[in-house]
Amino acid sequence: MAKSPEIEHPSKAFGWAARDTSGLLSPFNFSRRATGEKDVTFKVLFCGICHSDLHMVKNEWGSSIYPLIPGHEIVGVVTEVGSKVQKFKVGDKVGVGCMVGACHSCDNCDNNLENYCPKMILTYGAKYYDGTISYGGYSDTMVSDEHFVVRIPDNLPLDASAPLLCAGITVYSPLRFYGLDRPGMHVGVVGLGGLGHVAVKFAKAMGVKVTVISTSPNKKKEALEHLGADSFLVSKDQDQMQAAQGTMDGIIDTVSAQHPLLPLIGLLKTQGKLVMVGAPEKPLELPVFPLLMGRKLLGGSCIGGMKETQEMIDFAAKHNITADIEIIPIDYVNTAMERLLKADVRYRFVIDIGNTLKSSN
Repeated sequence: MAKSPEIEHPSKAFGWAARDTSGLLSPFNFSRRATGEKDVTFKVLFCGICHSDLHMVKNEWGSSIYPLIPGHEIVGVVTEVGSKVQKFKVGDKVGVGCMVGACHSCDNCDNNLENYCPKMILTYGAKYYDGTISYGGYSDTMVSDEHFVVRIPDNLPLDASAPLLCAGITVYSPLRFYGLDRPGMHVGVVGLGGLGHVAVKFAKAMGVKVTVISTSPNKKKEALEHLGADSFLVSKDQDQMQAAQGTMDGIIDTVSAQHPLLPLIGLLKTQGKLVMVGAPEKPLELPVFPLLMGRKLLGGSCIGGMKETQEMIDFAAKHNITADIEIIPIDYVNTAMERLLKADVRYRFVIDIGNTLKSSN
């Protein structure tokens, strides 16, 4: 018979978990494995709330395993390292993003693309090598194989760098891979939320001209003055969209709601690239003729490998890129989920785990 989460591993741990599809989170005693020879154990200080956490606590993607502790934007300070750990020592500032395991033998793993490994293990709600379920960062402690741990440079604040481990790499990777990182290029960013606001910052740091494309005219001032975008398009304004036809080398589309692709494809130059990083629940309609008539490309991207994730964090440190965050105590997390559902956050909630997560024991 399977052991209860509280006693299946030797190290006591505490977090907040969802027990069913209501998605309601509440205090939860569980356990973490002992620090293995290649493991890094760290005290969790902050954890970002990602939109996927919201989908997962409610089992909207059909893969959730309860009890479920979400959180894959996890940062803290190392408390213990295994005997064969080479990259980290006690006291280091570190983070763990969306994954904690991969096969290390497939083509993807050989090419530093663990994020596309068929046996990739998610940071929470997945089966680990030992058969137990992985638990995320809404918890007081984290244990991970050092391969999946990222070093956080000293000049980056831990709280505002946490969301980079998911939102940051999600937009950085396609900018690099699809060649939308060359100075002087013109890149559109669709949606100004958790992903979009970070996409603007990374693209600007790469020397790219950035246009924010949004359904909300009231985000214009924020996009231009605060985030430093070069221009702003209201996607519902046909005159504005018409005037911008054929002007963009590429577009990073961060929207996870239903939305039409035709107007976005129209904004692309010949051989332009529309890259999807948001994940709408239902299939979108894809008009093919506009792709043919301009040799245009529609692509996707999902987070990034560990080598690139470290590269992204180092780039962020060099260019002082952090997420815009609202720090919350753990007992506010259910309210934060409700607000996230309404997009009522600028632009990422981060839970102050270190100061507010207290075990009832």
